[in-house]
Amino acid sequence: MIIICLYVDDLLITGSNKSEIAAVKKSLSSEFELSDLGKLAYFLGIEFVQHKDGIFMHQKKYILEVLDRFNLLECNPADTPVEANLKLGACETKAKVAGTMFRQLVGCLRFLCHSRPEISFGVGLVSRHMSSPRNSHLIAAKRILRYLKGILDHGVLFPYKKSETKQNVLQLKAYTDSDWCGDQVDRRSTMSYVFFLGEAPISWSSKKQDVVALSTCKAEYIAACNGACQGVWIQALMKELSLSNGEAVELKVDNQSAINLAKNPVFHGRSKHIEIKFHYLRDQVAKGRIKLQHCETDLQIADVLTKSLKFARFRILRDKMNVKAW
Repeated sequence: MIIICLYVDDLLITGSNKSEIAAVKKSLSSEFELSDLGKLAYFLGIEFVQHKDGIFMHQKKYILEVLDRFNLLECNPADTPVEANLKLGACETKAKVAGTMFRQLVGCLRFLCHSRPEISFGVGLVSRHMSSPRNSHLIAAKRILRYLKGILDHGVLFPYKKSETKQNVLQLKAYTDSDWCGDQVDRRSTMSYVFFLGEAPISWSSKKQDVVALSTCKAEYIAACNGACQGVWIQALMKELSLSNGEAVELKVDNQSAINLAKNPVFHGRSKHIEIKFHYLRDQVAKGRIKLQHCETDLQIADVLTKSLKFARFRILRDKMNVKAW
């Protein structure tokens, strides 16, 4: 199998046979003007480092460009991207800042989320105030850059080494979590998921829910449903790439009530107010495509994508997401 990843006029070619890859390159070069840049090192603003432990994906060059663009090259580093227990509201009494500049800063931060999953919550937090940014919102956005400046040599590790356990190294598993009513303005919850293929994080998300959850159970149930949608899509993609053996996607949830609600349809008293679209989770569990497992809160990796944490807890979860120095 040969896989070609194409974006406009940039492409990656990979496969299990080097001679077949060379044949594809030769065939393409006979039809198009083609420049072979060798092993993967830089693609669409994202850098890759071949390491003895695996492949590191990072954006050090881009981070330095953003720091220079916003005059933060000499700033003091921060330990975390978001101050612990920070709650950002409309802050209408605070001074306004230039809207265009703020939106440019947030846009740069959103692009950095491709290689730095641990900043996703902070970026989502400041993204909510792009229509009328205030000074407090700008300070929060600049703190994320200060955090990135302190650990420029970090990135996502895709390890070569197979797991020492008997489990399949390409087993797909995910963590889903929710912070109940975390938004101070509309009281909506922040939900998140992070998917691992083996030990490598391959997909992550942190976003505000569309509805107001009446309980932690409902907030976690909606978060798990969001994770189930992504899990089914990834499973279909893996099947197309001949990487899936049809096993159910394992979703780790730290709320037992949400798990029971997905498995037991007679809980109508607790679930009658939940919109029908969120019961997609229950359908996928019944069909055996999704397998829910209870996860202790201390082991919930997706927790870092739903709220601001103190440095000790934040660093532990960042390491578990395989965000490390190369």
